[in-house]
Amino acid sequence: MARRKPTAWLVAAENGAIPGGKVGGVGDVIRDLPLALARAGWKVRVVVPSYGAFHRAPGAKLCERISGRFRGQDFEAAAWTLPGAPKDVEQVVIDHSLLCPAQPGEIYHIDSEGHPYETDANKFSLFCAVVAAWLEQVKTPPRVVHLHDWHTGLLPFLRGVAPARGKLARVRMVLTIHNLAYQGVRPLSGHAASLVSWFPEHAGAAAMALDPADPHLVNFMAAAIRGADAIATVSPTYAKEILRPNDPASGFHGGEGLQGLLTERDGEGCLSGILNGCEYPDTDAAAPAWPAMVDAVLDGPGLLDRLPALRPRLNRLREARPKHVLTSIGRIVGQKVSLLLEHVPGHTTALDAILEQLGEDGVFLLLGSGEPELEDALRAVSQRRDNFLFLRGYAESLSEMLYQSGDLFIMPSSFEPCGISQMLAMRAGQPCLVHAVGGLADTVEDGVSGFVFEGPTPAAQARALVEGVARALALRSEDPGAWEAMCQAAAARRFSWDLAAERTIETLYAR
Repeated sequence: MARRKPTAWLVAAENGAIPGGKVGGVGDVIRDLPLALARAGWKVRVVVPSYGAFHRAPGAKLCERISGRFRGQDFEAAAWTLPGAPKDVEQVVIDHSLLCPAQPGEIYHIDSEGHPYETDANKFSLFCAVVAAWLEQVKTPPRVVHLHDWHTGLLPFLRGVAPARGKLARVRMVLTIHNLAYQGVRPLSGHAASLVSWFPEHAGAAAMALDPADPHLVNFMAAAIRGADAIATVSPTYAKEILRPNDPASGFHGGEGLQGLLTERDGEGCLSGILNGCEYPDTDAAAPAWPAMVDAVLDGPGLLDRLPALRPRLNRLREARPKHVLTSIGRIVGQKVSLLLEHVPGHTTALDAILEQLGEDGVFLLLGSGEPELEDALRAVSQRRDNFLFLRGYAESLSEMLYQSGDLFIMPSSFEPCGISQMLAMRAGQPCLVHAVGGLADTVEDGVSGFVFEGPTPAAQARALVEGVARALALRSEDPGAWEAMCQAAAARRFSWDLAAERTIETLYAR
């Protein structure tokens, strides 16, 4: 008789295996880690909200109706399985009208100023309630429920108030922290988006979910950290960084106010760092011809509709490839781009200083979207510098071309729990210039597979960033042999999902 495989549910807000289901790195992990867990002998069910859209995919099948309580009333939600999942991986989306408060398919909502997390906290508190109810009614509970980031943070709280003899109370719950900067902080009571409003019958147990700094607030991430049986971050260095408090003067991002809780859990032996992985195809993709890469920008989905002034510059750029092509891909948020916009002596911004170095011999292509004020700042640089093209938007196919076509990938994050972009650039043989933080420090070796900079303050870090670009351009111009060796070293690095899955099983899933 064949031995039954152990089972895990991965519960998250994003899933890159679903078209439109990814916003950031969480989506990459939820797409790739289940495949590696399946290769390691586990059966995996991935559970994310449908957001009013994903359950409508062709071939989706209703697999369960789930009943529970939310806002003091009974609810019924539906779980749908999606087609196309590989063996031992099941893709499930949860449908309920409250999981689609705005546009169908919208994963995260930006609320008006003064109302942080209001819409998303309502949405994800219901999502937690649905998953908790399903775990209670499912015939055979999973061995482990693997939670990802603040969106799933109330599940340990709901487990803590569940009947002791029920299925939910006995299931193992573990947490992966992808980015501690986002915590889902809301009022404890007195608001429609508050813990007492969502779960009035459990108001007496609210201490499990309170924000450490303010007893009038509930903190999804704090609730998960308190209640999880084991916790991991997405890189070893980040696991150490979050035990220290933030230090704005030095630009250091650490525990984001939760370092006390994390230090307690670390002292219990519950905290570890497991580096994310990257998929490596059997054959390397050939770099596209330069005109084809520029054509992909020109024909990209809506990119130039939003930035029509770039079209003449791209047409000129198409005629001949510059000597140096710098690339960067990511969300346009302070974490990712603030150092580029930091003032450096003699220049308006570090980005201007980099572009001055490039001159007419190079171009810097930056692809991404995010906060409007930062987008405007990058657009302003693009308007005054012909060798900087800010492509506001995102397209997977275009990003792959940029990874394959660039000479130097720039990733100057102020902090970076893991990072995937540097892995994808290195996979394509493009060395990276990165800040010595989090997963960037764990993946790029200075002078071997790329370049690493650091500094005691944001101003010093910005200067070091500019100096790092100068160092890279000099090496590429003056020692082609050494540059080629660096490209090969970058391409040879392997960040294995199989190793990440092995560590996940040993560190998080084992009792």
